[in-house]
This record gives sequence, C-alpha cells and structure tokens, in this order.
Amino acid sequence: MAAAPQTAHTTDCLFAQMRDQVREALRAVVPGLPDEVADRVDVTPTRDPAHGDMATNAAMLAAKPARRKPADIAAGLTEKLLELQGVEKAEVAGPGFVNLTLKPEILQNVARSVLSAGEGFGRSTMGQGRRINIEYVSANPTGPMHVGHCRGAVVGDALANLLEAAGFGVTREYYINDAGTQVVALTWATYWRYLQAIGTDIDAETFGKLTPNGLQYQGDYLVPVAEAIAQLHGRALADENGGPADPSVWFDIIRAETLVKMMAAIREDLEGLGIQHEIFASEAATLASGRVDAAIASLDAKGLLYEGVLEPPKGKMPEDWEARPQTLFRSTEFGDDQDRALRKSDGTNTYFANDIGYHAQKAEKSDVLIDVLGADHGGYVSRMKAAISALTDGKTGFEVVMCQIVRVVKNGEPVRMSKRAGTFVTLRDLLDEVGRDAVRFTMLTRKADAQMEFDLDAVVAQTRDNPVFYVQYAHARCRSVLRSAEAMFGADAVTTESLLKTDLSGLTSDVELAVLRRLASFPRSVEAAASAREPHRIATYCIDLASDFHSLWNRGREDTTLRFLHENDRDTSLSKLALVSAIAGALRSALSILGVVPVEEMR
Repeated sequence: MAAAPQTAHTTDCLFAQMRDQVREALRAVVPGLPDEVADRVDVTPTRDPAHGDMATNAAMLAAKPARRKPADIAAGLTEKLLELQGVEKAEVAGPGFVNLTLKPEILQNVARSVLSAGEGFGRSTMGQGRRINIEYVSANPTGPMHVGHCRGAVVGDALANLLEAAGFGVTREYYINDAGTQVVALTWATYWRYLQAIGTDIDAETFGKLTPNGLQYQGDYLVPVAEAIAQLHGRALADENGGPADPSVWFDIIRAETLVKMMAAIREDLEGLGIQHEIFASEAATLASGRVDAAIASLDAKGLLYEGVLEPPKGKMPEDWEARPQTLFRSTEFGDDQDRALRKSDGTNTYFANDIGYHAQKAEKSDVLIDVLGADHGGYVSRMKAAISALTDGKTGFEVVMCQIVRVVKNGEPVRMSKRAGTFVTLRDLLDEVGRDAVRFTMLTRKADAQMEFDLDAVVAQTRDNPVFYVQYAHARCRSVLRSAEAMFGADAVTTESLLKTDLSGLTSDVELAVLRRLASFPRSVEAAASAREPHRIATYCIDLASDFHSLWNRGREDTTLRFLHENDRDTSLSKLALVSAIAGALRSALSILGVVPVEEMR
C-alpha cells in the first residue's frame, strides 16, 4: 500500500514544530547531510514520561551517511537542542536516540492551541489537496444491507473523514453492481413476489422452474418492493390469467424499478449509519459508455495485450480461466504474479476487464484510488494495481483496505437470523439494537483487517470496559464540569474567548501534564493514521485521552488541588477549566473524524 507523504504541515502540531527544529539542528551538527536523510527524521512521544516528552531518531539516521558514531552525533545534537527556548532537557539514550523534556509552559500552551482551533484542532495540510477517491460499501443491490457490509461502510467513511482532516481532497463513491447475473436473479425473484401481490397463487418451487437458474432470492424484503410495483402497474405485467407473462413484457420494467427501490433502501440504511456518498456509479452505465473497450484499447496500444492460454491455477478455479486462447493482459510486467484474462475465447469481457474500465473512469479525476473491500478479495489487489499502473503510466496510485468479517453475538451466542432477510443480521437490525454511534465507534476499535466480535450486550453496557461508553462519559463529564462552572462563575467566565486569556501556569501536576502531552499528540496521530490509512488509530486516541481525563478526575477525589472547581479561587479554577474545555474540544474533533456524535450528558 502506497503511503501518503510523511511531511507534516500542521500549524498546531507541537511534534511537527519540534521536528523542524531537530532537522535544522542536525544539519548544523552534520554539515552536508542529504535532504532525503533529513526528511526521514522523526520526533515521537516517549513511551515513558520519565524519559521525557519527545524522542528523536535523528542521530541514528545521520550516522551512516556521515560516517560517524550515532552517539557522537547525538551528543552534538543535544547541545544544539538545549539552546532552544522550549527545551528544558536533552539527553542521549540507548545507541543514539535523543530524549527531550519540554518546559512546562510549552505543554501548557497546548491547551490554548486546542481552544483556539476548536473542532479544527489536529487538522493538517499534509495531503496538499491530493485527490483521493474512496470506494466503499458497493454492496450488490440484491437485498438489505447486512452487518458484513457495515464494517466496510464505517471504515470507508471514517477513512474519508480522516483523509480530509489531513488535507486531502476526498471523493466518496459507491459502485452499483447492476449489470451481472445476480441482478437478473433479483429481477426474477421480484417478479415472483409481484405475481403474489396481484393474487396469483404460485409457490417458490413452481416459479423456480421457470427461471434461468432457480429462485435465488426469497427474503421478505422483496414483498414491499413487489407490492409497490403492483400498485403502479396493476396486472399489466402478468398474462391474461394473472400468471407469468413472457419476460419481454415485464423484465426490463421489473429490473429498473426493483433497482431503484433497492438502492433507495440501501441509501436509507447508509444514512441511518451517517454515511453519504457523493457519487453512485452504475456498472451498467459504465459498460454502455464504452469505457471498458476504451481501457482495453489503451492497454493494447501500449503493447500489453496478447492472445494466450493461462496455466491452470492451483486451488479454486477462477471464472475467467479457460483452457483455450484468450486476450491476456501482461500484468506480470507491473508486479502481478501472473498475466490476467480480459476477454474470453468467445470475445466477451471478463469481470476483471469491466472493473478495469470502471477504475480507469475513476483514475481520470484522482491521484490515488482506494477500494475498501472484504477480506475475500485479497487476490484482486495485485492485478488491479497492475492495471491502474499500466493505464496511467504510474501516475495514479491504487490501494486496498481489507475488512475482516464481523461476528455478532448476544448473551454469548452468535446472532444469525433476521426477520427481514431470513439468513443474516441486517444493518437496520444492528442500528435498532444499539444505535448509530455505538455501531460506528465499536467497528473502529480494531484494525480493519483484524477479526472482530461485535457483542450486542457489551456495546450498551455502562462500564469502563465498554470503549463507547468510556469515551462518551469523558466528554459528558467535561461538559458537566463546564456547566457547573457557569453556575459558579457565570457563563461569560467559561467562554472560549475568556479561557484563552487564562493564565495556565498552574497546570503542573503529573496527571495534568500527562493530559497535555496527550492533547499535543493528536495532530500527529491524525497524520500518522491518514498515512497508514488506519482510522482505528483515532478511536484508540479517544480511548487513551478519555483514560487520562478519568484518571485526572479520580485523582481529584484524593488531592483537592487537582479538583476543577475551587469556589474561593477563581483563577485556579479557570486554568483547570481551560484544560477541561480543551479535552472536550479534542474529543469532539476526534469523534467527528469517526462520525460519532459526542453526548452532553449520560442518561
């Protein structure tokens, strides 16, 4: 997967500011240092606050090109860094790392940066407006959205939000698979339900014998679709006795109206999850436009097609393999493990050829294409990456984010059945059971390609073991403190404008500084998560910040100096309220990337 540029451009990122200063100091210590080495210098949070606030690998990276020992470079680097106003301590650690301890006022000012930026805190220009097209969900319009689609939908949407926060120009796209055999099967299934809707007594077994490949879809979700069609057309789509008419009478009508209604239901489910796409691209329209043939012709003009016979694959036989000459794409020239068929021996296109045409269409307006796919699409990545590289001469990148299956459980047992679908848990079932925010946050608590168990009982439990509750409770507590402060000192005293003017020098305890360090790391977390295409890192950040805040809250029970409100000490209270308001702001900023609405109070 191609990573986004690592250079940070965030004005409120303390780590980015320090990284620039470290690079400048390193160039003074190692004159003539190549830019490509300096550009790799990073500044990261230390794992243990006892070792300082930040650490840098600068001396380690510069040692080889400078032909000097890392420790020697690190020693010179510490001297330069100690000259910086904000650095209190710089120490060589291990084989050549440098640990930095910042002066308290530097961390204290982080709270002011958060307050000043508001919900824009952590936003970056790292992406420099590069155009990224993210295609996600793209469920076949043959039934309701189910929990299997849900994870990819949430991951794709949160990734789109994340990349926008990091300064990329993002397009959200849904590909409607409306040209394949599954849509043909859906059309026949809807017609069967239509016949029932007009009063024809015909069972699934009998009707199935009339269809090309049997009656594949029998879920109740098609009943209202068919009833709406029956209201519109009456008995006009049946024969004179109300039985099945010739497909030439009804097929195109049923197909078109079924797709419209199924996509309307899918959009409604997606909106319930807080997801809206800018583009809904039709496979049928792509084929009709000639884009597939144009893409194939482009590859041919580059000398990348030939007639040949593929070796029999090992394992499961793919649909595009034939033991006879086919039109093959030289995908091995672009890193694939074998060449791929684009046209079968009868001259028809393979599914891969159709996908190339569609991706070529997206590539015309994008610098990077990202597909969010199920884990069963692993074999798809190298061939499509090869095709995009060939078509665009390497100018457009192609990446895939894989989402593993989600196992839904309740009372410790798997949940399998749905009244609407008959065989699986629908997205609507899940939303009705636990709510949108719980679904979204929970789906983002693990890396997309990790197996996940969605426990319906756990995600509504009001305990610290439930990350959704834990994070929402932290924000609600912050808001509760601020409401109490308004009652104590007046609303004007705790506005953002007032808190920005507050003296923050009193924030010196270890737990307060720990929270400030966490706040300082958020812009860096956004950039790192965007570069890795991993929105779950933002959920992890929320959990960590919530943990820091709850720890501060609990310490205040034992140590009165850590309490947020001191009725007889307005100045001390306001400095602590500035920190509380900053925590709430950072949580809102992070949750907005995840598409989760922060709560004002717990009920």
